[in-house]
Amino acid sequence: MVASVARGVILVHSSPRALCPHVEWAAGRALGRAVNFAWEDQPVLKGAQRAEFYWEGYQGMGAALASALRGWEHLRFEVTEDPTPGSDGGRWLHTPDLGIFFAQTDTAGNVVVPEDRVRYAMEVAGTNAAELHRELRIALGQAWDDELEPFRHASDDSSVIWLHKVG
Repeated sequence: MVASVARGVILVHSSPRALCPHVEWAAGRALGRAVNFAWEDQPVLKGAQRAEFYWEGYQGMGAALASALRGWEHLRFEVTEDPTPGSDGGRWLHTPDLGIFFAQTDTAGNVVVPEDRVRYAMEVAGTNAAELHRELRIALGQAWDDELEPFRHASDDSSVIWLHKVG
């Protein structure tokens, strides 16, 4: 039986400059080949770098890549794996404060919340709508999205001026 080829993206949202070669080495080791990322300045965090890298490998490679990258304290990243025949897609998010989050994804890249997780949220919330909302935000990884959003959009428009807190 031939395994399906999986594809995805590594989005390094912020990495200290000194860590960049180590990130490449870890990703390359997981992929089984040397890789070179095209690093750019991350305007949201002074001194940080950002990069996107499109990868191809076996099913489950997204998990291997996320595992290889998750050990560094100052690294913010996302790894995606597109669905293949017989395999769901996946999305791994990591921030220094929150750690790692995993979600299944559909063919359009939407997060899929399994039935058991929805039932758990309903059970925990009871009739409290605010608690149900909180539980569903947890299931969707909203805290990770909230933290990563400024880093995702920092390079979308070069006319954006980022204001940093002084003092």
